Amino acid sequence: MEKKKVIEELKKKFSEKIKEVSVQFGDEILHIERDSLLDIVQFLKDKPYSYSMLLDLTCIDYKGQEPRFEMVYHLFSIPNVQRLRIKVGLSEKDLRIDSLASLWKNANWLEREVFDMFGVDFKGHPELKRIFMYDGFEGYPLRKDFPLRKRQPRIQMRK
Repeated sequence: MEKKKVIEELKKKFSEKIKEVSVQFGDEILHIERDSLLDIVQFLKDKPYSYSMLLDLTCIDYKGQEPRFEMVYHLFSIPNVQRLRIKVGLSEKDLRIDSLASLWKNANWLEREVFDMFGVDFKGHPELKRIFMYDGFEGYPLRKDFPLRKRQPRIQMRK
């Protein structure tokens, strides 16, 4: 299925939830409302669109802007050989978004990484805990306001 047709179908079905559609480096980018993420990705995952692969998800910190954070999802349709990027803005005051772990198994680890590095809370995640930093680590190291020379508290060694 042609990507333009997919975008048109999305605009029809989710017109009030899609803020903007843009193109960058040949990839279409959907800027959507946070509360529509699960509905839109489920719609895209199902046939005939078949965006059945979550390539990656990450977070971007735009310190000094509102919304400060942006979640970015990269989807791929194997039968149609097409990529699609979805972006969702998140306010620093409310860093919650739905988890995609129920739709894609790899979202579990990717969301844990974003939680650990940026502090985004994924609603419905089966086991949201730190994946890189130790449990006593304070703060989120990929935020732009994280102090580079911050000293972390000492923790007891496990025996």
